[in-house]
Amino acid sequence: MSDVVIFGVGEFAEVAAAYLENDSPHTVVAFTLDRQFCEEDAFAGRPLIPYDKLSEQYPPGKALMLVAIGFSGLNEVRQGIYERCKADGYEFVSYVCSQAVEWGHTTVGENSFVFENNVLQPFCRIGNNCVLWSGNHIGHHAVIEDHCFITSHVVVSGGTVVGRNCFVGVNATLADHIRIGENCVIGGGAIVLKDAEPGGAYFGSESERSRIPALRIPGFRRRKAG
Repeated sequence: MSDVVIFGVGEFAEVAAAYLENDSPHTVVAFTLDRQFCEEDAFAGRPLIPYDKLSEQYPPGKALMLVAIGFSGLNEVRQGIYERCKADGYEFVSYVCSQAVEWGHTTVGENSFVFENNVLQPFCRIGNNCVLWSGNHIGHHAVIEDHCFITSHVVVSGGTVVGRNCFVGVNATLADHIRIGENCVIGGGAIVLKDAEPGGAYFGSESERSRIPALRIPGFRRRKAG
């Protein structure tokens, strides 16, 4: 059992706290944000502590950290905060829901959050700082590299590699033994049957690369970490 501080005050942070409280041995003791974003002194019934003061109450070694930030800037905001907290000496919780199916011989990295009804087949690997929302199939020997966000009901077929900082939308299907390059957006319902070039945006059935780069799509433009 460990105390956990969650970095973030959005919907993901609130939901993550509920899962940890109800389906893990951990206790969420506080939330944190950078000082300029702390508009209140509490969130979801727990203290909200400015990050520059966090070590006074919960220094590294006293509490684990969970960075619960969404996919802004193709996950770069979450990545920046994760790397900053890591440099400051914090260790991270990782969570795999008890209602997920994990067949063994799998690896889930730190600060990764796997929701219910995910199927993690043998020899798949989930990197650091990843989010797998509900109901995905991660096939055998598949790899989700660091800082990815997989939404819901996604099929990542056996042997496929999803590169760093990718976003994969609801109901997307990735064929077996292909590689999705880093910094890609795979749209909801997309079917990708061959390798996807880095930085591309892919939409629709048997998707070809869109002319619009991934980081020019609204919602995925780079933002400064906060």
